[in-house]
Amino acid sequence: MKLRPLVHAVLGSGLLMMAAGPAQAEFTPKKPECIAPAKPGGGFDLTCRILTSSLDKSGLLNEPMRVTFMPGGVGAVAYTHMNSNRRSDDNAVVAFSSGSSLNLALGKFGTGLDVDDARWVGAIGADYGAIIVKADAPWQNLEELAAEIKSNPGKVVFGAGGTVGSQDWMKAAFLYRSLGLDPRTMRYVAYEGGGDAMAAVLGNHIQVFPGDASEIKGQLDAGIVKVLAVLAPERLEGDFGDIPTAKEQGFDMEWPIMRGFYMAPEASDEAYQYWVQQFNELYQSGEFAQVRDNQGLFPLSVSGAEFDAYIRAEIEKFQNLSREMGLLK
Repeated sequence: MKLRPLVHAVLGSGLLMMAAGPAQAEFTPKKPECIAPAKPGGGFDLTCRILTSSLDKSGLLNEPMRVTFMPGGVGAVAYTHMNSNRRSDDNAVVAFSSGSSLNLALGKFGTGLDVDDARWVGAIGADYGAIIVKADAPWQNLEELAAEIKSNPGKVVFGAGGTVGSQDWMKAAFLYRSLGLDPRTMRYVAYEGGGDAMAAVLGNHIQVFPGDASEIKGQLDAGIVKVLAVLAPERLEGDFGDIPTAKEQGFDMEWPIMRGFYMAPEASDEAYQYWVQQFNELYQSGEFAQVRDNQGLFPLSVSGAEFDAYIRAEIEKFQNLSREMGLLK
């Protein structure tokens, strides 16, 4: 999968170039930490695993990077924590995603907190939305699921990480709207993260999980789930290559997902440039590419000032979309 469609979807411009920043030899992190703002098993866990594994394999850190789980509000708890208790922390990076951008755009990250309350470090890769069901579900494609929803809008139960207005809810809302249905009639169960939603699908508590492609790769490989459609502009590569896009099936639905990291709002310039440089070096590393690809992500190599611009453009896009959905005035 090429990077260009994802970048165009957010910025409407050409390929982004990696921000170059000089390595700050005088700064070395003490007890480096990756904060995953959810329970183990979901997309934030995946994001931290890719970073920690890549740094370890590439030998870019002098000591192992630990992972701390801080669930709550699709990143809201972690964002508030970094602003309230660790505003000048130079040693931690926090996982962030397009789902977090959406909630930040909706003002769900706390009163007075916005895009300026973090230092945006870099992306680790791109993902795409997917419509996921249990392997023995009666639908073989998105068209069959849509027909069932159309005939009985309240019968099929959706569930995912995040409440109404979250990115996973938005994916399902797009489907409802494409069928001429009011998304507010959808039966939707909110979970803390993708791991909980996946367990709910497998336990038959919900029927459809509008999640992300990368976070279900293991279950797909094991044959316990199937993907009715990927929400990408074209078919993905590798293990997802046989799965049709929603567009192929007649539904104008795309949902690109950025996975990246930020630092505390008052982290030092030396620490910020250090971490930006680590990302730039990872982008050139074969070990990083292998880890990223093995986890089902696709290239998105953008850091520093370019990543800051990317995040700001994404949040503006989500604010406009939320107004269309009636979630913002």
